[in-house]
Amino acid sequence: MRLALIAFLALAAHAAQAPLVFEPSAIAAWRAHAFKGRTEYRLVDTETGPALHARCDASASGLVLERAIDLRATPILEWSWRVDATLDPSVDETTRAGDDFAARLYVVRDGGLLRWRTRAVNYVWASAQPAGADWPNPFASQAHMVAVRSGPGDGWATERRDLRADFRRFHGIDLDEIDAVAIMTDCDNRGVTAEAWYGAIRFLPAD
Repeated sequence: MRLALIAFLALAAHAAQAPLVFEPSAIAAWRAHAFKGRTEYRLVDTETGPALHARCDASASGLVLERAIDLRATPILEWSWRVDATLDPSVDETTRAGDDFAARLYVVRDGGLLRWRTRAVNYVWASAQPAGADWPNPFASQAHMVAVRSGPGDGWATERRDLRADFRRFHGIDLDEIDAVAIMTDCDNRGVTAEAWYGAIRFLPAD
């Protein structure tokens, strides 16, 4: 009996550390949330496999998964995306007029009824801000922007971020879990068009 219990606990611990993977087909089924108009999201086949293609036309809407994700087990966020052309780099992306991005992925800690306690980190593919730059979102300071990529891409790119470290750095808080993850391609403030492709999103154990 004791050996069986030890084996069960070991199996449970291994399962708790298992990666959490969302393929493009799963992301396509996330809840749509519109800020202005509708960005079109559709599954496509690419040279590297299935992807979620996004195209905005003076619109801003995203796909959201509301789910608690344990950062003690899977603190590493990994995703792939592609942007062939970015927006006009002469517009200041740190202002409301320039808060448009061909691709963004964000994670949220919900403040519940105390909405001002909600915190988010918003990873973007910037047009002008250099990779590594960060700034408060001009519409909601509780969301912090991080330029992971900048300028036109030359194919698919894969990113990795330590979410617990990022929430400590940008919000000064230690988190055990987040409550939502989302993607969005938006261009409503500039009234233009943009497109991007999203691959799988993974939550992984620490290295």
